[in-house]
Amino acid sequence: MNEQPASRQEPGGGLDRRAELSEFLRTRRARLKPEDVGLPEYGRHRRVPGLRREELAQLAGVSVAYYTRLEQGNGRNVSAEVLDSIARALRLSNAEHAHLTHLAKPKQHKKKQAARQEQVRPALRQLLDSIETVPAYITGRRSDILAWNRMAAAVFGDWAELPPQDRNWARLVFLRPEYRELFIEWDQKAYDIVSFLRMDAGCHPDDPQLSALVGELSVKSEEFRRLWATHDVKEKTYGVKPLRHPLVGELTLSFESFRLADESEQVLITYHAEPGSPSADALRLLASWGTDATRAGTGAAHP
Repeated sequence: MNEQPASRQEPGGGLDRRAELSEFLRTRRARLKPEDVGLPEYGRHRRVPGLRREELAQLAGVSVAYYTRLEQGNGRNVSAEVLDSIARALRLSNAEHAHLTHLAKPKQHKKKQAARQEQVRPALRQLLDSIETVPAYITGRRSDILAWNRMAAAVFGDWAELPPQDRNWARLVFLRPEYRELFIEWDQKAYDIVSFLRMDAGCHPDDPQLSALVGELSVKSEEFRRLWATHDVKEKTYGVKPLRHPLVGELTLSFESFRLADESEQVLITYHAEPGSPSADALRLLASWGTDATRAGTGAAHP
């Protein structure tokens, strides 16, 4: 078994922010080669993968000592300009740049806020119920599934029959075998989920519930442990998901993510099929079956 270290935790139950910052910078530096950034490669044998610290410091325009302190997790008093320079030197994506900033210059969150149960506004629940032919649901912190409509239940499973703590995409994808069957590209779905959790961890490293979730999945899933150790981050965006539904067979659905304006932690996600496609016909069929389709299509997803 390929053992990977789980994230270190603070005494209060959150993730160790300094360790997270250190590992993130180290893994980003390790993926770059000198030729990727226009530097000469001296000799064939290098003791470290990727760029050396002094090479990265040179590219970012900071001293080696300064960058070393930062990579050791000491982001205190680092300026936004220096972080921008390091992000450019490491060729970070927008999501990675934001993650670096969250780790190095964390916002102060009230402890009660981390433990506060997320609520979906009644008007949003009404909106979900009014969308009768499009699978749609709302996710919150830690990839929790907070609300969904009847079509989402028909396609993905009747989450109402699961205990509240199990209505979580990370637990579903890594711990329930039926979701390996549902997602044809399961590896990509798993990678996306872990990357979203990494972004969440950067914003809320003091969240004990997130730390507990990461610890649980690290123990129970070798695949989660391996992906978590990469420190890759990603924002929810849009794309196409091929599915294998137990009743109607293969579906190709496009998804869109909409971050709610008044609740930055919550995201509305919708799925739709190309008009006139077999997948569109299959969705109409599921919609016409109503509750029977929901129950029949999610039988495998129940405990």
